[in-house]
Amino acid sequence: MIDQYIQQYGKRLYGFCLYLCKSVYDAEDLYQETWLKVVKSIDRFDPQKEFEPWLTTICVNTYRNMLRKLSRSPFYDQFISNEEKDNFFAQCAVKENTDYSWLHEMIDQLPEKLRMTVILYYFREMSVESTAKVLNIPTGTVKSRLSKARKMLEEALNHETDIPF
Repeated sequence: MIDQYIQQYGKRLYGFCLYLCKSVYDAEDLYQETWLKVVKSIDRFDPQKEFEPWLTTICVNTYRNMLRKLSRSPFYDQFISNEEKDNFFAQCAVKENTDYSWLHEMIDQLPEKLRMTVILYYFREMSVESTAKVLNIPTGTVKSRLSKARKMLEEALNHETDIPF
């Protein structure tokens, strides 16, 4: 049964993990950890509901746990500022070979709550309701986060001069 789910949702999940982590190694860890948690908790899945939102919820929660662990690590605290940390991790990140890499970089600069909401809604093409369920927040919060993210991106675009069109 799990094999069928992996075959059906594996590529999308891996792409989602890559986009979240921006590192192949971290994405692979997140991908594997997500499937391990799915295997352990498959008996709690309600077959009357859609599988992909449940899977995505597990992935998002696993990612959040990874971020919490990272924030408590001694290595994480060695950076003087968030900008220094972001620059360091940006150098480690896998660059995307698309025409919209500049947009992905702008989205990556959003605060984590907004970034996660944008990724789920626009890139995973989830509805507002599904996004709210995955993030365990009200639908109104999803809408306000999307609105705030759009405003922040619009403001960043207005200040950007080297955007390739």
